[in-house]
Amino acid sequence: MNIKILADSACDLSENHYKTYDIEMVPLTVHLDDKEYKDSIEIKPKSVYDAMREGKSPKTSQVSPQTFKTIFTSYAEANQPLVYPAFSSELSGTYQTAKMMEQEVKETYPEAELHVIDTKCASIGYGLVILRAAQLAKEGAGSDEIIETATYHAKNMEHIFTVDDLEYLYRGGRVSKTAAFVGSFLKIKPILHVDDGKLIPLEKIRGSKKLQNRMLEIIEERGADFSNQTIGISHGDDYESAQKMAEAIKEKFNPGDILIEMVGSTIGAHAGPGTLAIFFLGNDYK
Repeated sequence: MNIKILADSACDLSENHYKTYDIEMVPLTVHLDDKEYKDSIEIKPKSVYDAMREGKSPKTSQVSPQTFKTIFTSYAEANQPLVYPAFSSELSGTYQTAKMMEQEVKETYPEAELHVIDTKCASIGYGLVILRAAQLAKEGAGSDEIIETATYHAKNMEHIFTVDDLEYLYRGGRVSKTAAFVGSFLKIKPILHVDDGKLIPLEKIRGSKKLQNRMLEIIEERGADFSNQTIGISHGDDYESAQKMAEAIKEKFNPGDILIEMVGSTIGAHAGPGTLAIFFLGNDYK
């Protein structure tokens, strides 16, 4: 019996990916206009970005304990092995909740093969880890190999991104009010990255052209061999900028593949419209 891969909606993969690789997806929750929506099922990122442009402040919440308990119990009862590489524990409580429910279900089903991993990744960086795990599962790999490879990819996944307006990150408590005001006033674009699952500012750049060039330099500084890996790009409802970046990356690095997706509602609600993020391995592909 092949291992089943579970992902949460913060991986920002498309429905097509879930179907192709037989991945089960559990949605986080988006709160907008006093209503709750299942991320990517009942609400699409475009609606969230449009609401933010109108001045609204969507909120998000983690997957509920009961949801995980139901999923894990169904796999335990069916004797179906399950591996769940989760959204970064530093950005959501989803991993901790899943881990708690994994232990609870194993008290009833001690033989259950349930594995929950903290990827410390987000968006398509997390999505690329999920895709690698799902590819191995489809090929019939065992849980040890899947966990080892997924952990390697997660540990070596670089996240380099910028946001169009620091105000959104300020609202989410990610930057100070002064930084947000100064950034907006001077048209300064921040470059941020994810370090051990946390959001860390790297540099501040003035001007779009300089920004793209600097992001390409960082890819070159931090990347390894791109020839057999997929570089991920996610965008906050700005496909044109993502496409331009993809062309520049292709010309400079000629990677095996480039995957472009919209930043999903869960992360987009904090990063805002105009976000542009690039994901790649800082080590050899495995």
